[in-house]
Amino acid sequence: MRAIISAATLCAFAVTPATAADEAMTRVFACKGDDAAMEVYIPQSVVQGLGVANVKLDRPVIGAYTLDLTDAGKGKVLEPVRVSLSGDKKFVIVDQYTRKLPATRIPVGGGTVNFDNRFGTNAKCDAFNQE
Repeated sequence: MRAIISAATLCAFAVTPATAADEAMTRVFACKGDDAAMEVYIPQSVVQGLGVANVKLDRPVIGAYTLDLTDAGKGKVLEPVRVSLSGDKKFVIVDQYTRKLPATRIPVGGGTVNFDNRFGTNAKCDAFNQE
């Protein structure tokens, strides 16, 4: 089952262009870390099927990143991110530009990454766009 964020949820993205706020998003990564769960979403219009070969990421897109801290009693945060594909198509780059964090490089086939140093460490991510 595909996970999709509704347009109403995206209206909270004051820093994104109006067209991005009107578009449905598709989850392309689900990750579980030591202290939190993370998900990465990109606009549904750039996803034409499963896997990296069926996603148009020839230029960065504005997507969404969730940091679920429910277990820590802090709720779930949703923020805009820039998502792009590395030149060799082996990594998806998630840029949390609103928090000025270093970009996270997630292997397309999945792997363990660190989104930041407080939460989201040792996050085990599933393969890109496999739902």
